[in-house]
Order: sequence, then structure tokens, then C-alpha cells
Amino acid sequence: MAQSTNMSNSGNNNPYVHTSPLPTSSAATNRANPMGTVCDALNRCSRKVEEGTRRAEIMADNFWNHIRIGSSLADAAVARIVQGTKELTLGGPDMLFQQSFGIFPGEKLIKSFACYLSTTSGPVIGTLYVSTKRLAFCSDYPLCRYPFSQQQNQSVHYKVIVQLDQLRTVNPSSNRFNPAEKYIQLVTVDGYEFYFMGFIAYDKAFKTMRDALQHHDNHSRESLNGQEA
Repeated sequence: MAQSTNMSNSGNNNPYVHTSPLPTSSAATNRANPMGTVCDALNRCSRKVEEGTRRAEIMADNFWNHIRIGSSLADAAVARIVQGTKELTLGGPDMLFQQSFGIFPGEKLIKSFACYLSTTSGPVIGTLYVSTKRLAFCSDYPLCRYPFSQQQNQSVHYKVIVQLDQLRTVNPSSNRFNPAEKYIQLVTVDGYEFYFMGFIAYDKAFKTMRDALQHHDNHSRESLNGQEA
């Protein structure tokens, strides 16, 4: 089993963990529970499994695994619908990434992936963004306040932000008792570890993250060699 991020003390000790207070006007505070839409989405997914190719079947299996990881299947399915609605409203994942994390000069979003962050309090559903400079995760839903929050009764988005120059390795991992339960492990240069799981497109996510780190490392070496020449 993968190790988990400790949510109770991460805010005090972990420089990569951040919380973002929820604006009072945000629609997330009044989110609906569109069960009819969820059922329709799951039914469409089921039909695609029956009619699609093996690749579609694998994708559907990953989707079911994704929504089953959380404590509530309905909430996980609704989270995907809500996240898609946010992207459409803002004009795509690039704009949602910028709204959630800001943007560095020259930074470009490569891809975003639905997944869970493994924590000691249980898996947290959210979206992992891979850019040319960072790996950044944000919970889909605001979470209840944690002991390190300065204000009582405060809802916050849970975030993990690792710049590529702070990242040592990206490793594939799995549960030895259930090999189908796959993880992606991030290890920072100062020894912090994060495990992400429940990817709908696990192989693509791992390749994108690995390639982003390799490209960054190669570019950094080329820049250093250019300065020394």
C-alpha cells in the first residue's frame, strides 16, 4: 500500500501543501446533487463499454475504478461533472489552472488529469495539472478546515504544488496485494513523497509527468552547459 500525505500537520511542515480559502460567493458552497445527470453519465459509460473497442473498455474500467475509490460513488461522479462544468465556464483547463495556481512567465499547461491524492485521512478527489514548470494538484471540492487553518469553520481547497526543479523522481507504483490499484509516486529533492491514484488514464498521466520532468532536466543541463561554455 502506498504511503499517504499527512493532512493533519502538512500545513505546518510540508512546504508543498497549500490551502486556498473558498470565496463565499462560490457556487461550490451551494453545489447541487444532480443524481439524474450522474445516472445518465454512468449509463452512457456502460453503453460505451459494450460497444467500444478494447481501449474504450480499459478507459471505462479506469473510470469505474476512479469513482469507486472515494467514500461516495455519487460524489465522485458529480465531481467529474462539476469539474467539467468549471472548465467550460472558464474557457478550458488552461484558464482553470491559471485561476487556481496563477501562472509563471513562459509557463504552459501540458495536460490535466482527474485523480486522487492519497492522504492519511483518505483519498482526496481532485485534478492534477502538469505544466512546463510545475505539477499542481487541487481538490475538486472545498474541504472542512484543518487544524492548521487560521479561521474556524473555514472551507478550503487542498493543494499540492511542486515545481519541476524541486522534483527528484516520478515513479510508477502499485498495491502489492492488488496490482490493479496503481499509483504514481512523486519524490521531491528534499525527501517529501506524494502518491496519486485513481487515474482515468494512468499510462498517459505517468508518461506526461515523466516526460515533463525529463524535458525540464534536459533544458536545465543545456542552459548550464551554455553558461559554462
